[in-house]
Amino acid sequence: MKVIVAVTGASGAVYAQRLLQVLSQHEQVREIAFTMSEQGRMLFAHELGVNLSLKKPDLSSIGINMEKIVAFHPKDLTAPPSSGSSRYSGMVVVPCSTNTLAKIAHGFADDLISRAAQVVLKERRKLLLVTRETPFSLVTLRNMVAVTEAGAVIVDANPGFYHHPKTVQDLVDFVVQRVCDHLGLSVELVPRWELPEKRWVHEA
Repeated sequence: MKVIVAVTGASGAVYAQRLLQVLSQHEQVREIAFTMSEQGRMLFAHELGVNLSLKKPDLSSIGINMEKIVAFHPKDLTAPPSSGSSRYSGMVVVPCSTNTLAKIAHGFADDLISRAAQVVLKERRKLLLVTRETPFSLVTLRNMVAVTEAGAVIVDANPGFYHHPKTVQDLVDFVVQRVCDHLGLSVELVPRWELPEKRWVHEA
């Protein structure tokens, strides 16, 4: 499997970090095309304390195996993710800013991230947008509907609590596991929902 991972400027760099850690170690993933916007680069610096090059980012400093990572500058529209013939299995934008969501929803392709997203949609492959924004404006909600109708999946960075999380990592892993589920990858980072042994008693 070849996967595209793009990082934009919405808060939540830790979701991108953890997803890249998991994908780079997964036996089913043989290549990860990585790109980030300038705002995404600033996000990594602000939230994770790392200064990365847009052209040749060294992600090993945040615990990511670089063996499978192939990085591309966000302005390089000649990069393989710009073409459907490159046959990537899917793409994840994590975190996905509302600006990037709007560009994808309306067919703009002025950088590698938005172009790759349009390619994934036209090729009927998996496009996962990990939004992290609250509350949602009506404009954003309509853009979410538009990308969903086009074939994308909104995986909101909205962790559950039924697995009794004890750390921030548990909350992050909940979202990352859901992303991997939609990519078709077998990953068990947190316990999945099962009906408790002692069932609730419903009052009449």
